[in-house]
Amino acid sequence: MSDFEQTAAEARSLIAQAPHAAELERLRIHYLGARGVLVPPDFSQLAPDERQAAGRAYNLAKRSLQESLAGRLDELRRRRLADLADSERIDVTLPGQPPRLGRLHVLTVVQREIETIMERMGYQVEIGPEVETDWYNFEALNLPRGHASRDMQETFFLNRSETLVLRTHTSPMQIRTMLKHGEPPIYAAMPGRVYRQEATDASHLAQFMQVEALAVDVGITVGDLKGTVQYFSQSLWDEERRVRFRPSYFPYTEPSFEFDVSCLVCGGRGCRSCGGDGWLEAGGCGMVHPAVLRNGNIDPERYSGFAWGFGIERIAMLKYGVEDLRLFYENDHRFLEQF
Repeated sequence: MSDFEQTAAEARSLIAQAPHAAELERLRIHYLGARGVLVPPDFSQLAPDERQAAGRAYNLAKRSLQESLAGRLDELRRRRLADLADSERIDVTLPGQPPRLGRLHVLTVVQREIETIMERMGYQVEIGPEVETDWYNFEALNLPRGHASRDMQETFFLNRSETLVLRTHTSPMQIRTMLKHGEPPIYAAMPGRVYRQEATDASHLAQFMQVEALAVDVGITVGDLKGTVQYFSQSLWDEERRVRFRPSYFPYTEPSFEFDVSCLVCGGRGCRSCGGDGWLEAGGCGMVHPAVLRNGNIDPERYSGFAWGFGIERIAMLKYGVEDLRLFYENDHRFLEQF
């Protein structure tokens, strides 16, 4: 046996025992590398009749090592795949995980509950556009250009002439509803998304939801407004719920009020949730301003009306004790699955 054959036999034995690809690479470099054990013969030191045999022996030894390395590497790969298949084997007879059932978002649930109460009170649900003209969003609601109250709206304008806006409240639907229905009586509830350029925090978002309610008829008074808000609040929460009205200002109502409900935690006795006051702010309301009635083609000398509204997120926060408005929009199933 030549030196080449002996070296190749020794290498093949080690290759057959190599436990992993890294060891095979080490053996390849050791035997076949530039400074490896298996090197070509020095033909200058051989007789002419010995050179052909020496070259053939070297090539056979080198080829056998290359084939052994490739074969062992393929064997290790197949063994690894077999082990992986065995360790990750799936029993197809096991029952699968049931798909997660969809459900209504908590804000949708609250909105539908509000709409149901409104419809029970005789109100018709009206849906309007979220992109409004300046006239519907401001001027028709007694907010002419230059009016100081416009600054409070923090408006998203959609064109340079500032004639198109993302509506800042659902109040434009008052005008649209009056123009649509014409002669009173008109009783409408108008839910929808609204937009304002507000910094996001626990109680403010750039997009949120409101519900506006409008009643226009003969002889409507503040007493009707108070009774309606009281009935709605007791229907939404419970019959023990009390409502408080505070004087306020809105350009589209006169007189204007903000209404609070007795604290849902302490029942009005005073606690940390209500700041010791016993009341929680719920929404705004008032008698429809005569200018707004005229813009809706309603004669304010013959008819009167009231409007009231609130944020749907605000109602949901009060109803479920949620302290951060952002939780409703973060798609966290741990939070949403509670409702």
